[in-house]
Amino acid sequence: MDYAHPWDQLIARFKFHAALDLAAAFAQCLVHAWQTSGHAAPGLLLPVPLSAPRLRERGFNQSWELARRVARRIGCPADAQLLLRIRDTPHQLALPIDRRGANVRGAFAVDPLRLDALRARSVTVLDDVMTTGATATEITRLLQQAGAAEVHWWVLARTPAPGE
Repeated sequence: MDYAHPWDQLIARFKFHAALDLAAAFAQCLVHAWQTSGHAAPGLLLPVPLSAPRLRERGFNQSWELARRVARRIGCPADAQLLLRIRDTPHQLALPIDRRGANVRGAFAVDPLRLDALRARSVTVLDDVMTTGATATEITRLLQQAGAAEVHWWVLARTPAPGE
């Protein structure tokens, strides 16, 4: 779905105002999209992690709330500890598009004690909103370096490109 009215307001309520009652409905949207796609179930579902300060501030990780519900519905494993956010960064939406890649470069890591769970595996990373793809690019690079066989992305919504 496009990150536009009314979805943008609903996702913002979920993400910034702890409207966790929306998580089940959003997860069902993701499950439905997967069911109609014809793709195989993920080998491992990973949420985009939040930094420790952001997690304390928000009280929950919206991507994990979606990932754990999706994983339960489709019967695949999910892991909220394998992918780590090791550096707190400014919110991506507060930055100009051309600075977003640099903002997330080096902000993520794979838990070195959990590398075996990742090696030679197809993983799917789940996030709530994709705008420029900077986070996806950085995390994909990291997971491939750590040994993931394939990296796929599922997002609840994407910001339409200018002119769309």
